[in-house]
Amino acid sequence: MDVIVKPIVTEKMTQQGEALNRYGFIVKDRVSKSEIKKAVEEMYDVTVATVNTMRYSGKLKTRYTKSGILSGRTASYKKAIVTLAEGDKIDFYSNI
Repeated sequence: MDVIVKPIVTEKMTQQGEALNRYGFIVKDRVSKSEIKKAVEEMYDVTVATVNTMRYSGKLKTRYTKSGILSGRTASYKKAIVTLAEGDKIDFYSNI
């Protein structure tokens, strides 16, 4: 079972990675912190110190078109912020 959906590569997360050694990931909804820790350690060959998780609910979106009003929701997701041990780094740009 894949735990990590994708890494979060934004300006804010890049700054946290450089300053605080924290990296963000979008993960599956039903995984626990220990499963996230194990997956990150296996995938990137690093030592994880802590894992913080947060759930985001989908937002309501409405669009006005010629045929009427279309309404729906964006997808909900779970985000994990992983703090690595001192001296470890993850380079997301190495495989480009």
